[in-house]
Amino acid sequence: MNARLCDDRGTLGFSWCLDEPATRTSHVLADAGRVWLVDPVDWQPGLERAATLGEPAAVLQLLDRHNRDCAALAARLGVPHLVAPPTVPDSPFEVIEVKRSRRWQEIALWWPEQRTLVIAEAVGTNDFYTGGRGAAGVHLLLRPTPPRRQLAAFEPDHLLVGHGEGIHGPSATTALRGALADARRGLPRVLARVPALVADARRRRRS
Repeated sequence: MNARLCDDRGTLGFSWCLDEPATRTSHVLADAGRVWLVDPVDWQPGLERAATLGEPAAVLQLLDRHNRDCAALAARLGVPHLVAPPTVPDSPFEVIEVKRSRRWQEIALWWPEQRTLVIAEAVGTNDFYTGGRGAAGVHLLLRPTPPRRQLAAFEPDHLLVGHGEGIHGPSATTALRGALADARRGLPRVLARVPALVADARRRRRS
């Protein structure tokens, strides 16, 4: 597995990305001596660094199908494994209901004190989401009905996503609003790029 540190927020946490077409991203959120792992893929250097920031509190799986290594890591650490929970008890996070259906259950996390918004799947920053334009984009399947009502009111200083690198500073809010505003009109552009992106993914898997 080829992983790398792709976001460093110091004592508040960090993220690691897998160098693959999906750009799966795992997050560590740290507060008051406690650590939450969000949608993690098992990467030992990341787990070792997380241990220096505090005691593990829980593994949070923000999307029902983002299994990754969530269950195994929760068992190893002896902490709860929470899958798209309605709340995160004893934490600084607010839960945002992004989508609840039989086939798609997703929450996002809002950390008000740090103005940090964590989105697993609805919004991402890699090419599959942006279609090569803009800093962030809405998931292809959600573009016809983007989650504006759920997400548009937030003004994050840190936008963390499940696929791609984070965005920080004033650019984070700009990227979020741009992704939501462009979701429908950008759909043809993203669809046109899908064959090339799939071909690239296959090429990378063979190499």
